[in-house]
Amino acid sequence: MVRGKTEMKRIENATSRQVTFSKRRNGLLKKAFELSVLCDVEIALIVFSSRGKLYEFSSSSIQSTIARYGERSREDTRKSIMEQDVQQGKMEADCLLKKIELLETSKKQLLGEELESCSLDELHDIQGNIEQSLQKIRKRKYHLLQGQISQLEEKVASLLKENESLREQSKLLPQLPTGAFKEVTPCPSYPNVSTHGDHNDVETELRIGFPGRGSHGVAV
Repeated sequence: MVRGKTEMKRIENATSRQVTFSKRRNGLLKKAFELSVLCDVEIALIVFSSRGKLYEFSSSSIQSTIARYGERSREDTRKSIMEQDVQQGKMEADCLLKKIELLETSKKQLLGEELESCSLDELHDIQGNIEQSLQKIRKRKYHLLQGQISQLEEKVASLLKENESLREQSKLLPQLPTGAFKEVTPCPSYPNVSTHGDHNDVETELRIGFPGRGSHGVAV
């Protein structure tokens, strides 16, 4: 008699379900034991029935096997996260490189370079972008000029105010009397000095000889 293939779905009959569980549970535990002995592997098997009853098998210790599994699982998780980070980093780097290339191309096109591959619509868009940039530049330039003009106007107003203040202070200074300045009289004349206008002629007499011998001296 050929045994038919069992359909893999939940057994609705509770009795049949319990009988099948008992048979297959014992077979599973037996196969786990045989595998651990024949192949020298570490096996931990935990089974909870539908009623919450625990069945377990371990070739060494359930706790040590679970701890080993948890450590290995964490290592695998860390490796997986690192691999995902590396892969994401590569994707981000490729994306940045593409953006840089696009920016370089856009920059050159705005400077009027590498326009051969551009279509008419692309050239129209580039022209529009340049005009918008020029409008922003002019607006910024006008704003800076207005600021400089305002500063100059404030400086001029401050100088005018300072000048007016100095003028008022000069009016409060005491005035010198009219007779403060006197005419300087010329020095008294000396013998043998004659004055002619702005030039003074001085008569000098040179005598050669010993002092006191007036008749023997030579006049020059």
